[in-house]
Amino acid sequence: MSAPLFLAGVLHLLPLPAAPRSSPGFERVRSRALRDAELLAAGGMRGVVVENLGDAPFAASRVSPHVGPMLARVAAEVRAAFPELVVGINVLRNDGLTALGAAAAADAHFIRVNVLVGATWTDQGLIEGEAHALLRYRRELGLEGRVRVAADVQVKHGVPAGATDLAEVARETARRGGADVLIVTGRATGAPAALDDLRCVRAAVPEVELWVGSGVDPQSVGALRGLCDGAIVGTALHELGALDRPIDLARVRALVAAAAG
Repeated sequence: MSAPLFLAGVLHLLPLPAAPRSSPGFERVRSRALRDAELLAAGGMRGVVVENLGDAPFAASRVSPHVGPMLARVAAEVRAAFPELVVGINVLRNDGLTALGAAAAADAHFIRVNVLVGATWTDQGLIEGEAHALLRYRRELGLEGRVRVAADVQVKHGVPAGATDLAEVARETARRGGADVLIVTGRATGAPAALDDLRCVRAAVPEVELWVGSGVDPQSVGALRGLCDGAIVGTALHELGALDRPIDLARVRALVAAAAG
């Protein structure tokens, strides 16, 4: 019998101050995130990812200096209020160094990095991986063994600029890029990952933990058992499946129940 899936919900933060779109102010961003975290915990999710989704359109690399501290504060408050949750941080679009700094401040468990190795064409232009700088920074901060790097393999909303063989990219991301967890997604937010892609990555790098990063819902989660170790779930947990609406407790419970199946 396969082990239970690790399920992490996403705290899609409202626009932070100075985001391209109007922000409601940090206090409202913070209070909404903590309420969403409460619902995810109450519904049985095992983890959360704090993510600055409301800051779209995103910078391609470094974010503004205030973003990391704000994400760190939200993550730290989630850790304090819900110590049972595994907490991750994702700084969009691809600022792994800021995510790692925030994780250090918040005592978070992992960061998500969309492009760890190689390069990807995105709506922000060409994004290049920074595995060398990221892993050196993690070591300098004394976070090896404490903060894991979960990295996407051919991330959604992007087209690889170079190698497109999924198995080879997975091996490069894990074995040369140093990812602790690999993430497979669909083509866009809310789009399901292809089961054949999961099988391909699992076969290529069987020793590394594998998560699904998009499109998981109560109808699809059962098919993931035995193919991967976990899933990051966002869209399906919001009211009406709309990212700008709060988390829906009934949807969270439905997903957790379906995963337990």
